[in-house]
Amino acid sequence: MSATKMLLSGNHAVSYGVKLARPQVIPVYPITPQTPILEKITELHAEGELAADIMTAESEHSAMAACITASLTGVRVFTATASQGLMLMHEMLHYASGARAPIVMANVNRTIGSPWAFWPDQTDSLAQRDCGWIQYYCEHGQESLDTVIQAYKVAEQVLLPVMVVHEAFYVSHSVEPVEIPEQSLVDAYLPSFTPEHRLDPDIGESWGNVVNQEMYHRHRRDMGEAMEGAIPLAKQADEQWKQLTGRGYGIIEEYRCEGAELVIATMGGIAGTAREAIDELRAAGVPVGLLKVKLFRPFPVFEVRQALRGIPKVMVMDRNFAPGTGGFLHQELKAALYGMEQGPEIHGYLTGVGGTNVSPSMIAGLVKKAIEEKPAANSVWMG
Repeated sequence: MSATKMLLSGNHAVSYGVKLARPQVIPVYPITPQTPILEKITELHAEGELAADIMTAESEHSAMAACITASLTGVRVFTATASQGLMLMHEMLHYASGARAPIVMANVNRTIGSPWAFWPDQTDSLAQRDCGWIQYYCEHGQESLDTVIQAYKVAEQVLLPVMVVHEAFYVSHSVEPVEIPEQSLVDAYLPSFTPEHRLDPDIGESWGNVVNQEMYHRHRRDMGEAMEGAIPLAKQADEQWKQLTGRGYGIIEEYRCEGAELVIATMGGIAGTAREAIDELRAAGVPVGLLKVKLFRPFPVFEVRQALRGIPKVMVMDRNFAPGTGGFLHQELKAALYGMEQGPEIHGYLTGVGGTNVSPSMIAGLVKKAIEEKPAANSVWMG
């Protein structure tokens, strides 16, 4: 099937992915740098290209509450947010996953206050890592468009909400060629959402009643099993998409890891810069590779351990910061690799926090540092 190529920002690529996924309800509240997603969605709606009820809420908290309610009636739902908007949603994020509502939400990574700032930083979404949402981190606009569509396929099978994440400005406002698949292709890939259980007077089901301890225990256990089940389904959804479009990303990506003595591990936009640095280092005879973590929740422990088996050193670059523990990915990798026989040394660097620039030459310098030194116990500030 033919596809259309357009020059799109990362945010507008998300909007076209939403259009193709055919959500029926879109509660919205704008916040920089997410606003262009919603602006383009309303343009597509006004032009008759998107048939959905667009609800303007008075806050992000209300927008997510509306998403939950709509999803529970059995319709496909989308919203988008960033930074302080995601913070305001926090209570409702737990409600959404607890309600087993397969909402898809785009989050544009932006610094959280205080101090007040608007720069790319992954701390906003990573601070929600334990809310029961599946989390995908995207490197560029094409990946974001494709991942929105894949997210619905996974969410509606496991009945858990999904966050599709890319970084402010470096991805959200950067314009690149993006391939938009035919609607018929997406319709064949993503069937309509028809859940067995939903709020419907004809069915007579309800939601939100008080439960006892055993019921709550069982409910949380079932959520955990659903989250673990998302890993094979995410792989399957990506492989099916690759067969249809030629584009696949996996839940992790290994780049030039054969014979590597050090692997750079990172997420999001920095992965593209890391590839450039790796190519330059390989040309200079330095055996370096890349591990890009796309699926952060559920964390793909088995796949990561397989990818890093036999690798002497791992260098983690985090564009995020958790006071008291350091980089989120650094901590996750240390936990994932704990107890691994002859596991790698893990070096953690806080790079790009607050949106500071991470260049190929900076990455090359960090590689040299990691090769020569023993790892520190905690993440090290760089830049």
